[in-house]
Amino acid sequence: MAFSAQGGGGGRGRSRFKRAPMAEINVTPMVDVMLVLLIVFMVAAPLLTVGVPVDLPKTQAAALSGDNEPLTITIDGKGQIFLQETPVEPDDLVPRLTAIAQNGYEQRIFVRADSTIDYGRVMDVMGRISSAGFAKVGLVTESDTSQTPKAGTK
Repeated sequence: MAFSAQGGGGGRGRSRFKRAPMAEINVTPMVDVMLVLLIVFMVAAPLLTVGVPVDLPKTQAAALSGDNEPLTITIDGKGQIFLQETPVEPDDLVPRLTAIAQNGYEQRIFVRADSTIDYGRVMDVMGRISSAGFAKVGLVTESDTSQTPKAGTK
């Protein structure tokens, strides 16, 4: 009689210690990648704001909600004008706004001005914007977190 060294199973070549294929997905690497992406986006999100540094005036008015990215004109502390993040001469502002309007832009324009800038300079820029045909012009301020007492209270 012949003796088979492969154990039971009728000589089919299978070992009784061989594991069946695993039908589960290892999600640990995916979770690691998602956590790294979350940290990257948390760090990068504050850097995506408008890049011209301006000391905005403070107000207690509530913020306006808007879905679309508005066109932003910034006047820095030196009086230099920026269209989005591009420096613009005052005489070139109206032609650029007109060119943007011809491309179908009909949204509002936000004017950001440094709190130390002369009020006349801000009004000059706003007059140029309205002369270009834009009617929806808003001034951007920061919210004042300190509570000022109302009149008649101590």
